Amino acid sequence: MLPVLAGYIAHSIAEKPGLIAGFVAGALAANGYNLYNVGLDVKHMPIPSGFLGALVGGFLAGGIMLLLKKLFQSLPKSLDGIKSILFYPVLGVLLTGFAMLLINIPMSAINTGLNHFLSGLSGTNAVLLGIILGGMMAIDMGGPVNRAAYVFGTGTLAATVATGGSNIMAAVMAGGMVPPLAVFVATLIFKQKFDQQERQAGLTNIVMGLSFITEGAIPFAAADPARAIPSFMVGSAVAGGLVGLTGIKLLAPHGGIFVIALTSSPLLYLVFIGIGAIISGVIFGLLKKG
Repeated sequence: MLPVLAGYIAHSIAEKPGLIAGFVAGALAANGYNLYNVGLDVKHMPIPSGFLGALVGGFLAGGIMLLLKKLFQSLPKSLDGIKSILFYPVLGVLLTGFAMLLINIPMSAINTGLNHFLSGLSGTNAVLLGIILGGMMAIDMGGPVNRAAYVFGTGTLAATVATGGSNIMAAVMAGGMVPPLAVFVATLIFKQKFDQQERQAGLTNIVMGLSFITEGAIPFAAADPARAIPSFMVGSAVAGGLVGLTGIKLLAPHGGIFVIALTSSPLLYLVFIGIGAIISGVIFGLLKKG
């Protein structure tokens, strides 16, 4: 997943030449190789830098490829073919790979620190952890913060299968389902503040929210981030906190309502998601300018 993420970030910046370099950046982020464990001190074990490292690596790879394009633009036209099949991929991979050996050092530390912080909140602090993870799911809705929370949640599944599932994963999914459903609530209650196209999108967000596709709320968040994102975060945090408080567990990493039978308390879980969606939807509707 990480190589694909970094690869297509680089592709969006530098088009096809950036794809391979981005894949390399993502692979190094996933493996965690850095200058210490490839030469300076082989006793250091690789520490993955996760989604955050892949995100930075994708932008880095794209930037390097743009720089190479600029450097080689003065070459004769007769060398255009060689540039595409030799210069760009070889130099791009080498430069990106070396840069990632440096970038992975701080990014691995940040990623590890974030995971340790979240792990330290589990157990007796399940409510606080649910609030934080639920809120993280609504901050950027598919971006690095959202993905960091999601990866942390999925990482708890393997160790909790024997005990009926993960409370952390349940809080993460609840928080991620709230924003699209909140959009529907807002467009339903505050119709006069939304145009026809937005009201139609609100109906679509029912399916998106129930399917745990948080990205359905992105158009509304992008159009009015100062009001939409805080509104979504409040409801997602409430939903995640309630799930943490009651200890509801989930056995699936994704699926939304389609895996509701894999929760330890399906009806209560849906109630908590509904409470979060109503809170976010009402706040968003009240804050939105007519």
